[in-house]
Amino acid sequence: MPPDAPASAAARRSWRQAWLVYLEPASLRMLALGFSAGLPLLLVLGTLSFRLREAGIDRTTIGYLSWVGLAYAFKWVWSPLVDRLPLPLLTRWLGRRRSWLLLAQGVVAAGLVGMALADPRQGLDAMVWCALLVAIGSATQDIALDAFRIESADTDHQAALAATYQTGYRLAMIWAGAGVLWVAARAEDASLSGYQAGAWTTAYLVMAASMLVGVVTVLLSPEPTPRPLPPARNLGEWLHGAVVAPFADFIRRYRWQAALILALIAVYRISDVVMGIMANPFYVDMGYTKDEVAAVTKVFGVVMTLAGAFVGGVLSMRLGVMRVLMLGAVLSALSNLLFAWLGQRGHDVTGLVLVVSADNLAGGIASAAFIAYLSSLTNVQYSATQYALFSSMMLLLPKWLAGFSGQFVDAQGYSAFFTGTALLGLPVLLLVALASRAQSPSSA
Repeated sequence: MPPDAPASAAARRSWRQAWLVYLEPASLRMLALGFSAGLPLLLVLGTLSFRLREAGIDRTTIGYLSWVGLAYAFKWVWSPLVDRLPLPLLTRWLGRRRSWLLLAQGVVAAGLVGMALADPRQGLDAMVWCALLVAIGSATQDIALDAFRIESADTDHQAALAATYQTGYRLAMIWAGAGVLWVAARAEDASLSGYQAGAWTTAYLVMAASMLVGVVTVLLSPEPTPRPLPPARNLGEWLHGAVVAPFADFIRRYRWQAALILALIAVYRISDVVMGIMANPFYVDMGYTKDEVAAVTKVFGVVMTLAGAFVGGVLSMRLGVMRVLMLGAVLSALSNLLFAWLGQRGHDVTGLVLVVSADNLAGGIASAAFIAYLSSLTNVQYSATQYALFSSMMLLLPKWLAGFSGQFVDAQGYSAFFTGTALLGLPVLLLVALASRAQSPSSA
C-alpha cells in the first residue's frame, strides 16, 4: 500500500462515516481506557492535598508529599521494560500490551484501597507509600496504553483514538476531582464537623472500584498485532537501542539548539505546576466547601481546560505554534496573579469562578501549543520514546520545585507565593523568544 493510502481513504470517507468512527469498538475501548488512565492522577496530587489539609496536615508537609508525582517524570526509565519484557503467565494469557495494562491497573486499585484505609492523622507513612504505589502503577499504565493505542489501529484512525482517549481522561478527572469530593461530602455525618476519616475512606474505595472500568475493558479487548522488535544480542545493545539512540538522534538533528530546546521543555509549565500543588490547600484555608470546590474547580475548570485546548489548537493552525506557545506562557503567568487577587477577597465564590475560568482557559491554550511543539520535535523512528522523554522532562524540575511550595506559603503567605509563581514564567518568555528565532534543523 502506498504511503498516502490512509490519507486517500480519509478523503473518500463521507462526513457521516467520519463521525461514525467514534462509535467503532476501538474508539469505545479507548474511551474506557482513557477513563482508567485519567482516574489516578488527581487522587495522588490535587484531591489528596485537599484531604490532607482538611485533616490538619501543615502546608510544608503537603508540598513535600507532592514529590510522589515525580513518578510520572521518571516513567521513561522503565518504559523499555514495559515495551519489551514479557510477564510470567500474564503475557501468555493476554499478550504483551494487555498483560502490562492489567498489572498496572491492579497496582493502582490496590494503592487506592490502601489510601482509603489510611488515616493521615495517625501518621503519613502508610498514605505516602500507597500514593507512591498508585503513581507508579498509573505511570506504567500510561506507558502500556500509549503502545496499545498506537498498535490498535492504522494511521487513519489514530486521531479518533486520541480524541476518545482524551475525552475519557477528562471525564475521569471530573470524577476523581469533583466526584470524590461529592462522595465524601455525602458520606459525612452532618452532626459532626471537621475531618471525617470514614467519609474519605468511602470516597477512595469508590475510586478504587472505578478502576474496574479499565480492567473489564482490557479483559474484553483483543490484543493488538505485535510489532516486530529489532533483535538485541546483549543487554548493552538493547539499552543502546531503547535509550541511547533516541537521545543521540535528537542531539544529531538539533546540534547546538538542543540545549535551548531542552531548557524550554524543562521550564515551560513551571508556573502552573508549582502553583497547582497549593491550590487545594488554598481553597480549604479560604473556607470553600467540598461542593463549591467540586462544582467550580473540578467540573467547570475541566470544561474550561477543554475549551482552551480547542482554542489553542485552532490558534496554532492559524498563527503558528511558536506564537501560541508565547501566548500560553504569558496567560499562564498572568492567571497566577489572579489567585493573589482572590486571596485578598476571602470566601468569594463568584471570584473563584472567574479566576478558575481564566486559569484553566490559559492552561488549555498553553497545553495545546506545547503538545504540538513536543510532537514536532520527535523523529518518527523514535516517536514514542522521544515523546515520553520530553513529556517526562517537562515535569521533573517543576515537580521538584513544587515540593517546597508549602514551606514558602507558610513563611510568606499565599499572595507572595502566587506572585512568585507568576514571576517564574519570565524566563519561559525569554526561552520561547529565543527558540522562535532559532532556525529549524534540516530534515536530514
